Amino acid sequence: MIDFHAHLDLYTDPKTIAKEIVERGMYVLSVTTTPSAWKGTSALATPGSRIRTALGLHPQIAHERVGELPLFDLHLHETMYVGEIGLDGGPEFKRYWQTQLTVFDHILNACRLAGGRIMSIHSRRAAPAVLDRLVAFSGAGTPILHWFSGGKRDLQSAVALGCWFSVGPAMLVSEKARALVRDMPRDRVLTETDGPFAQIGGGSAKPWDAGGATTQLAELWGDMTEEETDRLLHANLRRLVAI
Repeated sequence: MIDFHAHLDLYTDPKTIAKEIVERGMYVLSVTTTPSAWKGTSALATPGSRIRTALGLHPQIAHERVGELPLFDLHLHETMYVGEIGLDGGPEFKRYWQTQLTVFDHILNACRLAGGRIMSIHSRRAAPAVLDRLVAFSGAGTPILHWFSGGKRDLQSAVALGCWFSVGPAMLVSEKARALVRDMPRDRVLTETDGPFAQIGGGSAKPWDAGGATTQLAELWGDMTEEETDRLLHANLRRLVAI
């Protein structure tokens, strides 16, 4: 089972969550929202576990944490994963747009200079701008668009750029999202939860709830069993890591 976007450090009891991830043999990408969270969050990935930690600076708090960019640069050599990063065009964050762009551009340039990273990217109401920045900073790495909610044209552009996508059970409740997922290249799709922010059954999604997305993908695609879908997702992950 794969959860390619979870905020382990933001659960009420992250050590217990991490312990269960190990017991289940899961692969989890543990994303951070600030560079200052890197040290504590990476400590949750115990030796021998399949937890990987991503270094991030979330666009919704970019205006509060822009001063942590030097810390981002300091830690970047410690990981091949970057996230959660990106842009947010929601009305409540529009006044911070220029700061978001400054932060995102800095991170993409740092990744490019470092030889590229696997990047988990937020693009809520900002897909065209995110894709423009990925073009401007070609060589920053492999972008995985987390919980993608752009339009069909945006999706076509993202696919042409070589983007990957992570989708979760909470996302797949929406018919619009399901229609987008049907058009995503199957060999560039991974599962996620976005826990603890995403809600499933009235509670915070746990990393092992990613299995629900595997079930939903099998139903959406229609010509693969759940077991075949799971094998494809793991093959996708192996190929991504090899890139």
